[in-house]
Amino acid sequence: QVQLVQSGGGLVQPGGPLRLSCTAPGSFFSAYNLGWYRQAPGKQRELVAAVSSGSSTDYIASVKGRFTISRDNAKRTVYLQMTGLKPEDTAVYYCNTQPPQWGWGPGTQVTVSS
Repeated sequence: QVQLVQSGGGLVQPGGPLRLSCTAPGSFFSAYNLGWYRQAPGKQRELVAAVSSGSSTDYIASVKGRFTISRDNAKRTVYLQMTGLKPEDTAVYYCNTQPPQWGWGPGTQVTVSS
């Protein structure tokens, strides 16, 4: 079981920013394609953004232009910079490989509300 360390969630007003971080152990971090996923109440978990081992990125349509995924292999960390947050972005956010190979941790809550 990979122990992921996530941080950066919280409560933010609509239009505000948040930055999520996820650090993973292991010597082969740089070889993985990585993703940020989210699960809103009553909905299935979905892939929000992905970054390949070569740092190519992809996003779902609803976050394109607002979210940026990046990685720092030296720190074994993947980031999700979120701007222009909307109430519909409220969810528990998780990092994992893409497709998921690691176990799911507790995630980090992001709540967008005024």
